[in-house]
Amino acid sequence: MKTIKTVLLIILTITLFSSCDNDDGNDPNENQCSYQGLTFVDTSDNTQTLLPEADLTTEYFPNNGGTGIPAVEIYGGTPFVVFTTSAVTLGATENINLLINGNTYPVLVTCQRAGTLVGEEFRFDLSANNVEAEYCVVIDAVIP
Repeated sequence: MKTIKTVLLIILTITLFSSCDNDDGNDPNENQCSYQGLTFVDTSDNTQTLLPEADLTTEYFPNNGGTGIPAVEIYGGTPFVVFTTSAVTLGATENINLLINGNTYPVLVTCQRAGTLVGEEFRFDLSANNVEAEYCVVIDAVIP
């Protein structure tokens, strides 16, 4: 009985405090976002949410760069953040400028989950200068 309690405690701890880096094949976010919004893993290996998904608006543009050339824009929150990328297919990457309170920061974006309909998820890994963060959001609007 003690072993079962210990195993359950370990599983609960892993579920609550696992990293938001979903590309390693071991995290609960691998198939569904558990930490929605803009998140990162702190130096104690705990996931911190900078901006919750509820404070962000995610718009999918299936024809942003011309017919059939999609993009996604995520904006909102405090600090105010604007994120726009055309890396909207699984595994796609793009160098973009992340806008935070009017300041731009160059980041590499990798698409880890790609939705196309309202209510579906997008997940992006953001990396720059040995720092990694993640956007995990739900599409609020599809704008043709």
